[in-house]
Amino acid sequence: MAKRDYYDVLGASKSASGDDLKKAYRKLAMKFHPDRNPGDTKAEQNFKELNEAYEVLKDEQKRAAYDQYGHAAFEQSGGPRGGGGGFGGGFADIFDEMFGDIMGGRRGGQGRGQSRGQDLRYNMEVSLEDAYHGKKATITVPSSSTCGSCEGSGGKDGAAPDTCSSCGGAGKVRSQQGFFTVERTCPTCGGAGRVIKNPCGECRGSGRTRKDKTLEVTIPPGVEDGTRIRLAGEGEAGLNGAPAGDLYIFLGLKSHRLFQRDGANLYMGVPISMTTAALGGDVEVPTIEGGKVRVSIPQGCQNGHQFRLRGKGMNVLRSTARGDMFLEAAVEVPVKLTAKQKELLRDFEKDSDQKTYSPEAHGFFDKIKDFFEDLAD
Repeated sequence: MAKRDYYDVLGASKSASGDDLKKAYRKLAMKFHPDRNPGDTKAEQNFKELNEAYEVLKDEQKRAAYDQYGHAAFEQSGGPRGGGGGFGGGFADIFDEMFGDIMGGRRGGQGRGQSRGQDLRYNMEVSLEDAYHGKKATITVPSSSTCGSCEGSGGKDGAAPDTCSSCGGAGKVRSQQGFFTVERTCPTCGGAGRVIKNPCGECRGSGRTRKDKTLEVTIPPGVEDGTRIRLAGEGEAGLNGAPAGDLYIFLGLKSHRLFQRDGANLYMGVPISMTTAALGGDVEVPTIEGGKVRVSIPQGCQNGHQFRLRGKGMNVLRSTARGDMFLEAAVEVPVKLTAKQKELLRDFEKDSDQKTYSPEAHGFFDKIKDFFEDLAD
């Protein structure tokens, strides 16, 4: 007797949502439940049919397979698929056909049994000057390389692995449970699909050996703290000739004795004597590229005043642009004055108008005076 369409069993349309299917199932399940229909074999059969239909349609992947292939998707053998041949493997084959390339890790033509090598991480510290100029560095990375004795095959003298007799090279075996075909990893080959009967003595069948790897790395100008450099294929070697992983180099910048970096800009504090700040003058400061630049200090320069030197900051990664350098004046107050110097400063204060030689202090104390007058009112 031919099976009824699962949607007809539930009394739902093919466009029904998951919630609609659940409501339809609950309604009919209560109607045909054996406890409500004792001794009614027809109701019992309807209840089993209902459960079978809902078990498939409530699962999105099973439902997709059913919508495309019908009942044949869940039978051990059945009608033609794609114009020829039998289903043979049932739902497991269909699931693999529909989703295997995504879930089975076979993108890009990677075949069964290949285990790509692990990616490696290497932390490297570079100076601010190296981050500006860029450099070439030689690093040594503990890694694994393709075995030289077997050339990655894992077999003695380079012999190729044999096809697993348990799974026939598929890497998985199937067993029938009711009307479902259950698929699991082959226990003999561990999913590789191949077995090494006579392993290589040097790598013991893995196809790779531990070995430090020396590499030359190019640090481009403009790198920042946390910049990541990828070296494709320089990670761990894959098992039994599989592709190697990648090496990721994470850069960290060392602190600098003069400059602080913020993106592409550089900041530096410049000590200025009190007389230079008052009278004006010039100071010479270094730049990140290794040169010097002369900066003019105006008369009356205040502590914290910033000077901007355009284009004297860091290079920008993968760009011809360049940041700026900012200098912040740090006016120094004299210490350990001689008696004569103290006397001269007192005379200077007596002869000076506070509004001109200390305008900020004058304005501040005027505000305090106004504040207390307002309180008195």
